[in-house]
Amino acid sequence: MEERDATYWIKRLLLEPHPEGGYFRQTYRSAVTIAREALPAGFGGARPASTAIYFLLQGKNFSAFHRLRSDEMWHFYIGAPMSVHVIEPSGKYSSIVLGNDLEAGQVLQAVAPAGCWFAAHMADWKSFAVVGCTVAPGFDFEDFEMAERAELARLYPQHRELVQRLTRE
Repeated sequence: MEERDATYWIKRLLLEPHPEGGYFRQTYRSAVTIAREALPAGFGGARPASTAIYFLLQGKNFSAFHRLRSDEMWHFYIGAPMSVHVIEPSGKYSSIVLGNDLEAGQVLQAVAPAGCWFAAHMADWKSFAVVGCTVAPGFDFEDFEMAERAELARLYPQHRELVQRLTRE
């Protein structure tokens, strides 16, 4: 049997490189559309009710700090534990470890709330994980903002080291 490493899953799930890091493929886009008028302020148009992707991280690759106008729920599928870092607009920080060892404090699901900056990496930087991400209202790149290292460090100097490690220049 072929070893099921990250390369296997990238090929098997038909994943493509993601702009924030890692690999992804959209697997679901709701046929139900939410009208612009029914959405919170800041959305530039109608959105699907929900979208979902497969997302894979491996090794030292990371999902750089970014934020969305929608909540994003992460679902652990396979692989090693993955750390998700969240910085709220107030500066409050939290860390979540996605994985299947519940006794060790890992969780199968976690949410990055709308408007929060978040980033992810492999907990041990040597393995991989396949997770799912569900966004509601549905994802649109118009609602995606990649963090600028200097600005995020200026806004949250208490998290400067983490920002340096999980942003790209």
